[in-house]
Amino acid sequence: MSRYESILAEMHALQPKHYWSERILGQLGYAVKLSKLNNGEFDGLLAEVVTDLSLQVEKSGVISKELAMETEGKLSALSVEAKRYRMICAGHAHIDMNWMWGWDETVSVTLDTFRTVLDLMRQYPDFRFSQSQAAIYKIVEDHAPEMLDEIKRRIKEGRWEVTASHWVEADKNMPNGESLSRHLLYTKRYLSRLLDLGSDSFDLDFEPDTFGHSENVPEILADGGVKYYYHCRGDEGHQIYRWIAPSGRSVTAYREPIWYNGEITAEMAWYVPEFCGRHGLNTMLKVYGVGDHGGGPTRRDIERIKDMAAWPIYPSVSFGTFRDFFRLTDAIVERLPEVRGERNFVFTGCYTSQSRIKMANRYGEAALKEAETFGTFAALAAGFSYRNEVLSDAWKNVLFNQFHDILPGSGVVATREHAMGLFQNTMASANSVRKLAMQRIADSIDTSEFGSAEEGNKRTTSEGSGAGFLADRYRISHVERGAGKTRIFHLFNSASFEREEACEITIWDWNGDIAAIQAAEDQGMSIRHQVVDHGFNPYWGHHYLTLLIFARVPAFGYATFVLTEGERTIPTPPYPDPRKEQPVSAIVLENGNLIASFDRENASLVSLIDKKSGREMIGNTDVRVANSAVFRFIVEDTDTEMTAWYVGRYKSSASLHKEARIRDVNVGKGRLRQSFAYEIPFANSLLKVTVSLDEDSDCLAFEAECDWQEKGGRDSGIPQLGFHVPLAYGCESYKYDVPYGVIKREALEMDVPATSWALGESKEPASASLMLVTDSKYGYRGCGQALNVSLIRSSYDPDPYPELGIHRFRIGLIVIAETGNRELSDRGDRFNHPLNMVSGTFHSGNLPSNDSFLQLEEGSIAISAVKMAEDGGDGVIIRYYETDGNGGQAVLRLSRPIKKVERIDVHEQGITGEGWVRFSGRQAILSVKPYELAAVRIELE
Repeated sequence: MSRYESILAEMHALQPKHYWSERILGQLGYAVKLSKLNNGEFDGLLAEVVTDLSLQVEKSGVISKELAMETEGKLSALSVEAKRYRMICAGHAHIDMNWMWGWDETVSVTLDTFRTVLDLMRQYPDFRFSQSQAAIYKIVEDHAPEMLDEIKRRIKEGRWEVTASHWVEADKNMPNGESLSRHLLYTKRYLSRLLDLGSDSFDLDFEPDTFGHSENVPEILADGGVKYYYHCRGDEGHQIYRWIAPSGRSVTAYREPIWYNGEITAEMAWYVPEFCGRHGLNTMLKVYGVGDHGGGPTRRDIERIKDMAAWPIYPSVSFGTFRDFFRLTDAIVERLPEVRGERNFVFTGCYTSQSRIKMANRYGEAALKEAETFGTFAALAAGFSYRNEVLSDAWKNVLFNQFHDILPGSGVVATREHAMGLFQNTMASANSVRKLAMQRIADSIDTSEFGSAEEGNKRTTSEGSGAGFLADRYRISHVERGAGKTRIFHLFNSASFEREEACEITIWDWNGDIAAIQAAEDQGMSIRHQVVDHGFNPYWGHHYLTLLIFARVPAFGYATFVLTEGERTIPTPPYPDPRKEQPVSAIVLENGNLIASFDRENASLVSLIDKKSGREMIGNTDVRVANSAVFRFIVEDTDTEMTAWYVGRYKSSASLHKEARIRDVNVGKGRLRQSFAYEIPFANSLLKVTVSLDEDSDCLAFEAECDWQEKGGRDSGIPQLGFHVPLAYGCESYKYDVPYGVIKREALEMDVPATSWALGESKEPASASLMLVTDSKYGYRGCGQALNVSLIRSSYDPDPYPELGIHRFRIGLIVIAETGNRELSDRGDRFNHPLNMVSGTFHSGNLPSNDSFLQLEEGSIAISAVKMAEDGGDGVIIRYYETDGNGGQAVLRLSRPIKKVERIDVHEQGITGEGWVRFSGRQAILSVKPYELAAVRIELE
């Protein structure tokens, strides 16, 4: 720093803040930066002017108007150079959805802010304002519709810029890819109608406060017609860059170099020369406005901009919009630095905090996917009335809860209560649609060949029993429709692959002999079954029996099964096998794929053997960690504060299994499901776990219920429940599922986001690896040759009691020999989408007893959505993404001959030049680029 710069810095620090001091010191600071950009060209003049100003200030003690204007005159030679640069001032109001407050306050903040902005617009004709988030405009429509005409008028004048391409400013790591696509779809459809916006009005994604960004964000945005991405957090490197997705699609990204909540100050121009010089522009963006709790630009801000526009040694300052700036970057887009990969990580605690909200997100996404899938098939095959409006409203609930302070868990009690209320509405809609759709299909299946309604059933109680059963677990209800000793059940598969697995069904008020139950598939072939419960269980005036059957169900289809009473059979006990000895100290669950051994004293998983290779999957030579898979009680430190946002360093970590009490051991040959249960009291809490291994499965499943009564505090630390799995094989990298893909990361001793699973990738080629998958968790950790998942953590700010109460969750350990991304995605999908059961009756119908509505015959693609078109037509929308970087082609087979196939974008508009599609008979043949996201609209004969 030169001597004159030091003098200037001292004046800036010591001078009383008033208009003339801020004005002249702001201009001098800008002139210094201009000189640096021009290799010191103006240093001589500036040294003379600054020295003279300093001497006069020493005499008078203050920078007067006269002194400031005299100094400006001395600098007049710089005016032309100063005005070569521009600063576009874009006013906005950052309105957090339910951050530190409830929904009613969010509504109030929104309406008050908009009223302020509209009032200011009447007084300042040049003032411009920008506002994101479709949900905010929905607030206006619902609570102050009279304001809409005024907003629309300002939009038409070009003074109100809509920067909403998403329903809310959402998290970009935990929502699945389909959710991120729905933000784009529903926002454009809604705001186009509400505000009379053109199709090109949704090319900007404004995400100032989002806590990190998945690598496929550019892919998703490009599919939705978004060209520009504004963010503040994540990636401290480039300020303007081309962010390129794995497929090669890209967006122009701008990382805010200052901050998104800002005031108009004299110092803001100091950033302009360096910024413009670095990027080859003559313009910089200044984002201003009071935010978080709304507010927006103030009168002082507006008056300052108007005044600064006339300062002689200053950039050309003007009101403007974000698009005004971004469009200038189009001229330099080919010269921008290229960035690939995720823009992470920001707040590691946000992958776990407020676990109920995270459960609600996963379950809501899964239920809506299934509701759309079966709603589509029922509409095509059985005349079902597809519920587009109901489903879109339910989706908007899910999307709202993905706001970057709601889903990440950095809110308060009111935040959670509103989110869980929306979740209940979502599940009511999703479960109703998927149940009614499946029931419509079931009612259309010809089941007359299996029998007829039995005589003498007029006194039965079974029909209608089980109303609402399992709804508390967010599944469709297992209500009974049949009667007598012969019952029909239909199983539905929402996955793109055939499944053959054990599945639970529920029988109500059955008065037959349990030991004589027989199960058969639709062709009359007997199938294996197992009674899960010991006898009948009471439920609201009825009783039920849970049965496990080994079922095969086609891809995107259904299968029919018949249960009846046959001859009582006495099972033959298995002959002891002298060639194999199990350790007496272990509880062993074994099938054709796996041998899982648990310590008989503490229930820890001490061994998991892949029988195909004979390889041990569990264990670790690191003496610092447990050598078996265990639940752990962790205490984090609180050095960082902001405990909902950050996972602290581990002060302590201990296995919970010393206090395990084992019960209900059901193991042995010939069982469809082997299992045992245990419970662990710890601290103030209780953990109950049932471990099971099904026939022919490669997934060892843990079903857990935890009564969590732990509270975090500054002195006591942050208690956390985790699950730790040491790996017995060499592992240097880990794979995780992310929106529309799979990412490989190096070992990191920190929580990282995944949408459902993590996999420790074996260093040995073609060797089995272990996947850790959950039904509701997002914070995983792969390091130290181990897999970990954070299950519950009691942060204490801003919500002091975020987790107290009952939590239920499922964990799976899956041994996978083939670690291609398509296979990994399928395994995560299978775990998070169990087969659905619907009770049937005897009747004629037009559908066969077993059918597939859609099959993926070829291609490394994952199907993320099957739905009816938003325009209400007969088109079927199928969205998919390429998983493995192979490209080539994919082949889909539909249930009826195809009339038309069209490539579409996320808005369901036809596009050209993005790869060919053709069809033949029932087949749709699609060209696929590596890692691309795509969709087609198919019309059937």
